[in-house]
Amino acid sequence: MSSTQTTEQWKRTDTDPPPNGVAVLTKIDDAAGVRNEQVLRRRENLWFFPDDSMYVYYTPTHWKP
Repeated sequence: MSSTQTTEQWKRTDTDPPPNGVAVLTKIDDAAGVRNEQVLRRRENLWFFPDDSMYVYYTPTHWKP
């Protein structure tokens, strides 16, 4: 991971979603803690693995490039 990626600020997916079709680093960060940190690609309301092989059964709360 480059230093640019590690210094980027996390953005909320509900107020500032990433562009459709762009692979971004995502995570869930809520009262239960931080989890499910992985690279995903958003297509409308669904989140897919970067190779589009499968979608995940949750919606990330945060993302960054």
